Amino acid sequence: MSTSILTSEEGKCTAYREKYAPTVARHVTCDTPLKDISLNWTEKQLPERERTKHVHRLHPYLGKYIPQLVEVFLRKYFKPSMTVLDPFSGSGTTLIQANELEINSVGCDISAFNILLGSVKTATYNVSQLNKEVTDILGKTALLAGHEAPLLPVDELPEVNLQVDNAYLKEWFAPQALEELLIFRSLIPNYEHQDFLKLVLSRAARSARRTTHFDLDFPKKPVTEPYFCHKHGRTCTPTETAFKFLTRYGRDNFRRVEEFSKIRTSAKVKLVHGDSRIAKFPQADGVITSPPYVGLIDYHEQHRYAFELLNLPDNRGDEIGSAEEGQSKAAKEAYVANMKAVFQNVSRKIRVGGRLIVVAGDRHNVYSEILDEPNLAHEATLQRHVNRRTGRRSGEFYESIFIYVKK
Repeated sequence: MSTSILTSEEGKCTAYREKYAPTVARHVTCDTPLKDISLNWTEKQLPERERTKHVHRLHPYLGKYIPQLVEVFLRKYFKPSMTVLDPFSGSGTTLIQANELEINSVGCDISAFNILLGSVKTATYNVSQLNKEVTDILGKTALLAGHEAPLLPVDELPEVNLQVDNAYLKEWFAPQALEELLIFRSLIPNYEHQDFLKLVLSRAARSARRTTHFDLDFPKKPVTEPYFCHKHGRTCTPTETAFKFLTRYGRDNFRRVEEFSKIRTSAKVKLVHGDSRIAKFPQADGVITSPPYVGLIDYHEQHRYAFELLNLPDNRGDEIGSAEEGQSKAAKEAYVANMKAVFQNVSRKIRVGGRLIVVAGDRHNVYSEILDEPNLAHEATLQRHVNRRTGRRSGEFYESIFIYVKK
């Protein structure tokens, strides 16, 4: 008889992982019948702190599914060392949850920002070094911006480039806020964890824009005068500074990365910046994904501030189903054709017997056509009531989970 003994560190990680494993998904195994899986969780069953645990809230992102939904199907259809593919990886939810369960993952996205976001969330960090770098860059930014921060002697401060020839940045940020963002950006190349710091910069920029507090998701034009704030119930003014956000999110993002590092496994994560209609994927055991809906969100535009600040390549012309394209008959036909191309490409890389699990709000009833492929067999379609929605997207909403088997 053999005995397996966990090392002290392995024991800590296992205990931590079990402690934070979501109770709504923990009971699901490969033997759990689909009819016994409930996906309509109440707020008490699935509180907000669990839906946004650790790195899932490193940066706001519209149109993502909750990690517990992904985890249910990872536990049902995948085992450790298998590989799951997400051709619309977005904010990286599938990749993070797969890693927690020791499942390898491959994600693909057309947006350079989404690739940055997924990479930062799933990276392996030297936490101690990261903590030093966050403290150092915030201290230097404070001193260079004229804030009180007795962390470093003045003679150790580097020169920074505050020149900017970007109409968007000048329009959407107050002069002081823009200066603080540019100082922080100029310091990033001096550090090891540059992508992490870029994400802190982006998150701070989102909050520091000249917009109302209640319309951070869909601002149409800069706001420069006091306004009545529907969020706070009083008159508010647009923000003039970014440093408070750099400080807040620098510390919060570090805390979240540190928390995830305690449960992160050695499972592999691969991100592909490309078009899923033509991208070359490795072999995988199945797919879990939530594609963009027809004419609902412009994924590049929602992170415009990041593209401008970080000089990221803009591939919005290759987005599928963007809000700009609308929901006309022609737009729907183009959406179906493009999605069929994606799943034709993806299904070739899935092993026989592997599942394709697609989460979509199919109000236009197009997914039976999209997934009608000779090498795919329909197994089930589940309905989920999304009963926690906020802001501009509030209201009744249902999404479908389409489950297909590779023949």
